[in-house]
Amino acid sequence: MPLSFLKREPQEIVGERVFSPGVAREVRAMMELVTQEGGTGTRTRVPGYRVAGKTGTAHKLVNGRYASDRYLSSFVGMAPASNPRLIIGVAIDEPSGGVYYGGSVAGPVFAQVMAGSLRQLGLPPDAPETATKLTQNASPLLARAGGGL
Repeated sequence: MPLSFLKREPQEIVGERVFSPGVAREVRAMMELVTQEGGTGTRTRVPGYRVAGKTGTAHKLVNGRYASDRYLSSFVGMAPASNPRLIIGVAIDEPSGGVYYGGSVAGPVFAQVMAGSLRQLGLPPDAPETATKLTQNASPLLARAGGGL
């Protein structure tokens, strides 16, 4: 479907299925595990919602070689995981402060943007209250800037 910031009439989309619905469900379930305890994206959680996604941490290419101290950190995720309505990608180019893993740097930004977006759209929570016990989501960068959206 063509992307747009404007609300448009639905268009008929002609496409080709590349994964069976079962495989798609399995991949989404694996991506949801990334945000659970033991995963690399625990700081991407949004209270009341199931989140699924993938963290990324890459060395940057500098003068034809990978730099040992320069990174691109990312997280791309979707929510609510039970019936995804939003996908958000966050990339942080050369994070500072000694922390550079995607789940630690881009994850909290994703969580705050996603929480505000879900609230703005009025989407109902899809996670039991007991499943939303969170680790600290506060991003130092956002906390210094006023802490919110």
